Amino acid sequence: MFKKLVLILALVFATISPRLALALETVTAALTSKAFQYVPLVIAQERGYMKEEGLDLKLVFMQNAAGLQALIANQVQFSGSGSSALVAISKGNAPLKTVLAFNDQVLQWIVARPNIKTLRDLGGKKIATTDVASIAAYMLRNILIKRNIPKDIVLIDPGPVNRLPALLSGAVDAAIVSPEERYAALDQGMTDLMFFGKEVKNSWGTFATSERFIKEQPKQLFGFVRAVIKGLRIARQDREGTIAAVAKFSELDKALSTRMYDDLVSTFTKAGFVDEQP
Repeated sequence: MFKKLVLILALVFATISPRLALALETVTAALTSKAFQYVPLVIAQERGYMKEEGLDLKLVFMQNAAGLQALIANQVQFSGSGSSALVAISKGNAPLKTVLAFNDQVLQWIVARPNIKTLRDLGGKKIATTDVASIAAYMLRNILIKRNIPKDIVLIDPGPVNRLPALLSGAVDAAIVSPEERYAALDQGMTDLMFFGKEVKNSWGTFATSERFIKEQPKQLFGFVRAVIKGLRIARQDREGTIAAVAKFSELDKALSTRMYDDLVSTFTKAGFVDEQP
C-alpha cells in the first residue's frame, strides 16, 4: 500500500509542473534529531524547492511519540517518524499514512563494549535504546529470535542524547545507535556488532502524514513530495553540496560528514520509496 501511494505521488510529480506562489503556505515537519537521513529535506528547503511549490517549510524537533501525537492533532503536517507511524497504524489503527522513504536500508547499528564480540555475547547484557518500544528495539528482538539467540537482554532508555555516553562510560554494554553515534563509538574503540540494514528489509527516513491532511490539503502534500524527490536526486548526485548540507544541518565537521556520505549515499532512494523487487 505504501509503495502504491508513493507511486501515485511520483506520477503527480512527473505530470504536474511546480508553481510559484505569491503567498507561501506554511507546513511543519517534526524530526527526531538532526540526523543524516533527513538531509534531502534540508536540501529541498535550502535550494528553494519548497518555495517553488508555494510552501514555507518549518522544522521542529520532538521524540517519536510526541511527534505522532502532534501529527494526529494537525499541529504538524509531517513526521520523520514514519516507521513508528506504521507501528501505531498496525497496533491502534492510527489515522496516519507513510508517504515517503528516504533510505532503502535501516540506518541503525548495534555497537558494544570492546569485550563483546558477537550478538550472542549480549545475553543478559544491558542495551541502550531511544525507547524500549521503538521500532529499532522491535527489530532487534526479531533478529535475536531469528538467530536463536537468548532474549534475556535488558533494554534501557537513558534519554535521547545519552545512548553513546552511557556506552562509553560502561553504564550499558551495548547501544542501538545512529550513523553519527556509530562513528564516534568506533573511534573510541567500541565494537561494531551489527548493521540493521543487512538484517532487515525495511525503509528508513520515512515520513508520515495524517489521513486528514491528505484529504484536506492534497496540493500541499503533492508539493512537499515533489520538493523532497528533487532533494533526494541532489543528495545522490551532488557529493560536495550534500556533504556541506550534512555538515551544516547535523553540526558535524567536514571529515565526518564526508565519511558518512561516502558510506551511506547508496542507501538514498531514487524516487521516495523502496523497490520491493529483489
